[in-house]
Amino acid sequence: METVVSGIRSTGNLHLGNYYGAIQNFIKMQHEYNCYFFIADLHSLTTHPTPANLHNNVKQVLIEYLAAGIDPEKATIYVQSDVPEISELYLYLNMNAYLGELERSTSFKDKVRANPENVNAGLLTYPVLMAADIIIHKATKVPVGKDQEQHLEMARTFGNRFNRLYNHEYFPEPYAFSYGESLVKIPGLDGKGKMGKSEGEGNAIFLADSPEVIRKKVMRAVTDSGPTTENQTKPQEIQNLFDLMKVVSSEDTVAHFDNLYNTMQVRYGDLKKQLAEDMIIATAPIRDRINDIANDAEYLRKVAKLGAEKARESASKTLREVREIIGFRSF
Repeated sequence: METVVSGIRSTGNLHLGNYYGAIQNFIKMQHEYNCYFFIADLHSLTTHPTPANLHNNVKQVLIEYLAAGIDPEKATIYVQSDVPEISELYLYLNMNAYLGELERSTSFKDKVRANPENVNAGLLTYPVLMAADIIIHKATKVPVGKDQEQHLEMARTFGNRFNRLYNHEYFPEPYAFSYGESLVKIPGLDGKGKMGKSEGEGNAIFLADSPEVIRKKVMRAVTDSGPTTENQTKPQEIQNLFDLMKVVSSEDTVAHFDNLYNTMQVRYGDLKKQLAEDMIIATAPIRDRINDIANDAEYLRKVAKLGAEKARESASKTLREVREIIGFRSF
């Protein structure tokens, strides 16, 4: 059975982008593959090196993983820092990762531009840690978004480089995987790029958001003054709203508002109200489960402990073999 690995950073609540872009795939994959889904608390330190409440952030993501439908009996759910073997493999891979290739990473350059005062070594070597996350379990399939495809290419580079340098075909090549025709990208409410907390709280609809919060966020979404000619191309901020509607609304609803737009009759207030209500309906079952699971501390402890044990069993085997291939021996 092929192995799947993927993770989500522990910088706060999961949002619709996570749910429809990644977790929907996770839920399907857990029935067909050997799956490892982790909470990337080490990764979160690259952009939040002094988190206000790291433990609670991790706990919330774990709760929402479970509420969204990931089954700890079918998949291995674990916290990244509970598996120290990942950090050791990260160290070994860093020894053969070159400065020039790391500096060329698109996400690194983007982060440097956005946060020039926080250009740390962890941010630079983020792709190496991501590679360690994946190849520690010798995964061949990785459900990632489009923004992570370059990192996945680098993971193949680091794994292949290890194989070549130590003359041992050990790590398989991991590739992006999605059940859809293409990797899903859920737009945010700011009219620009993808949905994500790093783009600002108002850009994302979180799975735990109350109906009132969802309505307020959607009504503040960026729009323009409306179409000026029939059947004109939608600007990005308007297309984003329609793309979100395609995810949570019925086909008839999307067609209705699309027709209103094409005939210059659309009222953005009505569109936003419909979108907000459809988002509330779509997230209601998850929101209810979040509240139930959050109140069951013993269950959360069991899930985290079981996940750490299963992940370490796989990771420790890989690390023993990696150390042997490199040449580490006990006297």
